[in-house]
Formats: sequence, structure tokens, C-alpha cells
Amino acid sequence: MIARIAICGAVTPPFDYWIPAGLDITRGTVVRVSLNRRACVGVVVAIDDTPAVAAEKLHTLDEIVALPPIAQELLDVAAFVVGYYHEPIGEVLAHVVPPLRKGRAARAKAAAPASAKSDATGSNETAASAAAQAAAPASSGREMAAPFTLNAAQQAAVDAIDDGAGKFGVSLLQGVTGSGKTAVYLAAAARAIARGGQVLILVPEINLTPQFEQQVRASLPSAHVVTMHSGLAAGARNTSWRAAAAGDADVILGTRLAVFAPVPRLVLCVVDEEHDPSYKQQDGVRYHARDVAIWRAYARNVPIVLGSATPSLETLMHARDGRYRTLRLSARARPDARPASVTLVPVRGQDAHDGIAGELWRALGECLGAGEQSLVFVNRRGYAPALKCAACAWEAMCPHCAARLVLHRVPAMMRCHHCGHAEKVAHACPQCGNVDLLPQGHGTQRLEAALAAAFPAARIVRVDRDSMRARGAFARVRERVADDDVDILVGTQMLAKGHDFPRLTLVGVLGADNALYSGDFRATERLAALLSQVAGRAGRASLPGRVIVQTDFPSHPVFRSLADDGYPAFADTLRAEREIAGLPPYSHLALLSAEAQQHDDVAAFLDAARQAGLRLAQALDGVEVNPPLPATLSRRAGYERVQLLLQSRERRKLQAFLAPFRAELDRLPARRVRWALDVDPASF
Repeated sequence: MIARIAICGAVTPPFDYWIPAGLDITRGTVVRVSLNRRACVGVVVAIDDTPAVAAEKLHTLDEIVALPPIAQELLDVAAFVVGYYHEPIGEVLAHVVPPLRKGRAARAKAAAPASAKSDATGSNETAASAAAQAAAPASSGREMAAPFTLNAAQQAAVDAIDDGAGKFGVSLLQGVTGSGKTAVYLAAAARAIARGGQVLILVPEINLTPQFEQQVRASLPSAHVVTMHSGLAAGARNTSWRAAAAGDADVILGTRLAVFAPVPRLVLCVVDEEHDPSYKQQDGVRYHARDVAIWRAYARNVPIVLGSATPSLETLMHARDGRYRTLRLSARARPDARPASVTLVPVRGQDAHDGIAGELWRALGECLGAGEQSLVFVNRRGYAPALKCAACAWEAMCPHCAARLVLHRVPAMMRCHHCGHAEKVAHACPQCGNVDLLPQGHGTQRLEAALAAAFPAARIVRVDRDSMRARGAFARVRERVADDDVDILVGTQMLAKGHDFPRLTLVGVLGADNALYSGDFRATERLAALLSQVAGRAGRASLPGRVIVQTDFPSHPVFRSLADDGYPAFADTLRAEREIAGLPPYSHLALLSAEAQQHDDVAAFLDAARQAGLRLAQALDGVEVNPPLPATLSRRAGYERVQLLLQSRERRKLQAFLAPFRAELDRLPARRVRWALDVDPASF
């Protein structure tokens, strides 16, 4: 007998290996094999009598990894990702199999079956017993204390979700910021767990998981909660994976990676902030976790809840067309909380200095005087986004990317935020020798310095990727805010969503106009969502909130929606524009991106790819193959980047095109070219 094994992380098709006598191998068994003299982990995807190649060329598999076999449901999820996103099976299964530590395993030469061996963690639980637990029927239920006090709208939402138990259905929980969507998730989860089920909850970013986990544990004290995300150590991820696979974990909480978690008793899925672009993997396997979660709920015939204050246009269209049910939370959960007032002010108005408008300076002073907290938001880290010569207009550019170097002051350095290149700060212009070099724009470091100079007694904390690198740094900041040990927060989008700071009453937004210059058609949609999220940090408790947005375009619909009509009206405007332009959600896209150190190499590859696409499009009507164009960042880390966009009004026709197109791409010579096919791309 031979085992057809997909090598985890490989782009190659599965390979055949002999199964030694005495080993109990089934579909889904995780094994170690030798490939090109390297030890690799793989998953058995088929058992066959006849090898696909000559028998004398086959090797024998080395050992069985003492993990529960990958369940059929997860193999089906992997098959969906392979089929829809046109990704190699080995790369997809690398997301399914937990990170492994070296340990004992069932050697292929041993006559004893794998079930007689202990697992790699040294516990007494065997792979066979774990698999048996995972396959065991759901328990008759458990008592699940859930100290929720829900308002009428929240209770109605929980009842509606519970009414859909035991069958597939998508509910859009559309609630304004502060309306208590999390309480709805957890109340619904409590009911699901009480029936003996497991709940999968996805959040968009790693830094949101600790706070969310605390809320889950506080609200569901009897529940066994595990977290799964790429920031965990391998051992912790492995432990969480095993608890989920054995059915011991009641709640599996994590980022997009958790959509591949084994959940044998799955009865409810939740995707918080469903609109967030972080759910789309931008490299490797380019899947969208929200959409995979929906497919998984469909395959398991269980309900799924998509929560957002600013739903994506795709989700809103499905709700409008009746595919999704809409559950609304129109008011903040606390009866004494009110929506924050919004003021639009000019960037360069009277009394503006250091990038902050005069009205915002005054509001910050008033907030400090009242003993309240404020947030100054700018989505740019570093001291200044650019360094420029006042005499000849020279700018510090990255030598490897088509991007400016960002000036940092702590430590003093010029850095590229795309490739990581760093160099010393220039003290004179390399073109004309002028020493008058001017920082352009304001990053978080520069704003922190300006605020510290203006308010020397204020306790100011900067929150961005640079300041939050240490383990637990973000959690410590949240604790300081909760303890009223912070007066002013300066930060990026790390602070924009999911955080509840009751004494934060003022939010100032800088640099919002930058998104209006983007070539990405989704830029204004994302800006509207981001503005709504960051504005929602103010006035979440009894203290009234205020939001001041600096903009040179106060009449732009995205800013008017924030101040007047709200996100739903703006989304309607965007949908009408997209329909006229034939853009998503009224069409479906795939993006072939390629890069090479020489432009001629990448151009030749994409020209050949386009010709192959045009030939296929003639036979398969309804797909447009556009000419290659430079990527938004045309050069990164020394590679020239070009892309080719594929478009169709019908998803079915695009998918029918992509399968043979991917096969054509695999046959094209691309020795010096790196390429990737991205279905439903989130950025360009």
C-alpha cells in the first residue's frame, strides 16, 4: 500500500510513499518523510494500491507524528481553499497542522501501531485516544454561568442567533461602536456551549486577543478557552490545537489562522470586525478568513455571525439581497452614553502648529484640565514620513524600494517601512551639500515630542509598532489607561478598534486626507471604517465625547458621513459608484502579481501570462484580461513589481477561467521571477 502525502509548506503536488507493515495509516494522518534528503512533515491525503510512479522510485515514509489525524472536515476546508484560491495543497495544509516540536513518534520501522506510542509532548494521551475523543458525540450540555445584562436590542439579537441553531445561516450584527456587540457574541456562545458545542471566534488582530480573552473568561467562567494566532510560541499553539481537536476547548479564539483550527463539536462561528482587511492573508496562501469561516459554517450546517459597525460593501450587498439576515444595535449599550460630536477643522488653520490645528490644541488643554483622557490618532509611525532638502528638493529615498525613508528619532535613523532598510540620518544634502534638511509631515514620534513640549505635566504614551515591540507592552498600556495613569495617547490604528476606555473623551484625527490620494478603489471605504472606529473610542461611558478631524476637504462624502449621515448612507453612495464602475461587489477580481530584479524578466513573464489568458478568455466568455501595470509600490526590496488584473461580472465564470489559467502559469518559464495569484485581492 502507498500513502499519497502532501508535504506541508510545499508548492509541489503530493508524493507517493510506501507504508511499512504494522503501521496504521489513514487519510489525514500526519507523518514525517524524507524529500531530497530533508526531513519534512506531511499529511496523508489518499491511500492507494498503485503508485503514480515506478515502484522502485518510491521511498518509505519515516514515522507517524503523534497527533490526532486531521479530521475530514479540515481536509474539506483545505480542499475548498485549494480549489477557490488556487493554492497548492501543501501550503494550505501547513496552516492546518500545528507547529511541531521534536519528540517521540511512531517510527516506521516499528511493528507496533501508532496508537501504542505517546505523543510528542510526553503526555499519556495517544493519537488514537485523541482521535476518539474528537469523534465522540457532543455531551448532553453543561451549566454555563453567563452574567450578562443585555438591553432589549442585544437580547433580540441573541434570541435571533439562537433561533438559527442547528442550521446554516449568516447573521450580520451591525451595531454602532459601543453598542455591545461583544456581549451579544458571548451570550450566544454561552447558549451554544450549554448545548454541548464549541464556538469559534475570530478577531482581526493579535493585539485584540488578550482583551477579548479576558472578556470571554470573565463572562464564561466555566468555559475552557484557548487562543490561536501566529504570535504564540510553538508549544502554546500546539497545546491549544490539541485541546481544540480533543473537544476539550469550549471557545477557540484567534486571528485568521484560527479558521483552520480543529473544532469537532462546532456549533457557532463569530467573525468580529468582519470588514477588517487583516482577515485577508497578503502573502503565502492568500485566503480570506471571513469567507473561509462562512464556507466552513455552511459545510458544518451551523450559524455564523459577522459583526461590524462598518460592514464591508460585499457583506452589505448580501444583506440587502436577503442572503444574510441583519441584526441591528442602533444605540450604545450604556444608557448614559451618547455618540460623540464630530468637528471638521482645517489642517492649516489659525493657531495651527506642529501638525495640530488650533482647535485641537485648545480641546486637548481643556481635556487635561478636566482630568479626562484624549487620543491623538495618526496612522504614521516614526518622526516624519520624509526628509527633504530645502534648496534642491532632494528627498531621502530607499535604495531598494520606490518609497521614501522615514525619519526616526528614537533611535536616530532613517528607515524603510517596506523592506526594513536602515541608514544614518543625513546631515547634509548629498546633491547640493545644503545642511538645511527639513522633516516633512508628522509621525507618532514627532507628535509625541510636540505634545510633551506643550503639556510638560501630561502623562503621554505613544502606541505604535515601534513602541509596542516588547512582549506584554500593549497590555501594560491598557492597564495604565484603565488605572487613569495616562492623559494623552498618541498612536496608530493599533488604538482604533476594540478598546473600551471609559474616561477617554477626546479623539483628534490627523492625516486622514492621505487616503484620498490612494489609487486603491477601496481606500475611501477603509478610511470611512477607520474614522468610524477611531471616533468610537470617545464618549463610551457617561462622559460626553468629542471628535476633531483635521481635513482640507470637509465637504468630501467620507467626512460628511462621519459628521452627519453616518456610515450606512456613505456605503450606499459607494455601492452606487462601484456598480457604475463595474467594481466589487459588482464584479469579481483575481490579481496576478510578479516581481523580478530585472524589469525585462517580469515584463516578459506577464506578457506571456496575458497571452495565455487571452486565449483562454476567447473560449471562456465573460472574463476580462487587462494589460500588465506597475504595482502601487513598483519596486520593493530590489524587485521590480508588476501585476495583471483579471475581472468578471460572475464569480462562476472567473473560477472556471482560473483553474486552466493557473495550469498555464505553472508551465511558463519563470526562473528569475516570483509570482502569485491572488483571488479576491484586498490591495494592489
